[in-house]
Amino acid sequence: MDIDALRSFLAFIETGSFTRAAKQINRTQSAFSAQMRKLEDELNVSLFEKEGRNLVLSEAGIALRSHAEQLVGLHNQALKQVKRYENKRPLRLGCPEDYNDKLLPQVVKILQQAEPTCSIQVFSEPSSSLRAKLDDGKLDAAIVTRSAGSEEGYFLASDKGVWISHAEFELAQHHPIPIALFQSDCQYHAAAIDGLSKQGISYQLLACCNTASAQRAIVRSKMAIGAMGRMSVSDDLKILDNMPALPAVDIVLITGVEPHPVLDKTCLDQLINLPNSREANVAFF
Repeated sequence: MDIDALRSFLAFIETGSFTRAAKQINRTQSAFSAQMRKLEDELNVSLFEKEGRNLVLSEAGIALRSHAEQLVGLHNQALKQVKRYENKRPLRLGCPEDYNDKLLPQVVKILQQAEPTCSIQVFSEPSSSLRAKLDDGKLDAAIVTRSAGSEEGYFLASDKGVWISHAEFELAQHHPIPIALFQSDCQYHAAAIDGLSKQGISYQLLACCNTASAQRAIVRSKMAIGAMGRMSVSDDLKILDNMPALPAVDIVLITGVEPHPVLDKTCLDQLINLPNSREANVAFF
C-alpha cells in the first residue's frame, strides 16, 4: 500500500468528504478520487459506501483505519529519526594517546551532548602528526600539547611532567640510569635530558617512544625509568621524587580551517568552561 494513499485515506476520515480531504492534502478532487480508487483496486475491496447523501467508511474501510494510522505513524517516526542525520558528517578528532584515558572521554561527552547524532572518529597520534593532518584537512579538530609561550587553541587543562618507574626499580643500582622518553619533539624529552645533564646525572637513552603505552610498557618491564605527564601515569607505576624538575604543559583544542558545525561557540564554551580561563579548567578532570 502506498503511504501517500494511506495519508489521503486518513485525510478523508478527518474531514468527512473527498472535497475537504483533497483540499487538505493540496490535490484536486479528481486526483484524490483516482487515488482512492487505486487503493481500493489494490486491496480488492470497497472502502467507502453511501449513507444518504454522504460518503462513509465501509466495513473494510473501518478495518483499514487502525492499520493506516499505525503505518503512517511508523512512517512519520522513521522519517523523523532518519532526518536527524540529514547533512551530518563525522567529526574527525585527533588526540595523543597520552590523553585518551582521562581527557578524551570528557571531550567526547561534551561533543555528544552538543550533537547526539554526530559520529566521532578518533585518531590517536602525537601532537605534531595531528597538527599536520589538521593542516591537510584530514582532521576537524585535535587535542594537542601547546608549545611553550604559544597562545594557540582553546585551553582545556594543564598537565605536569613527572618521572616514573616500576615500584621495584632501584634507581641507586643503575649507573648510568636507563631512561625511556617520548620522541625528541616532546617538551618532556628535552626537559628530562637537560635536567639530568645539568645535575651531572649519568644516563643512557634506552628508547624514544611516540606513544605513552610504549613508554609505560618499557618502564613497567623494569628496564628504564620514564618521563611523562601525570595524567598519563597508570596506577601500577611509581612517581619518583628528587629528580630534575619537568615542565607543566598546556593542553588545548585546535580546530581546522573549515569549522565543523558541531564545534560552534556554545560547544567550545562548554569544552573550555570559561574561554581562556586557566583557573576555570583546573577542575576539568
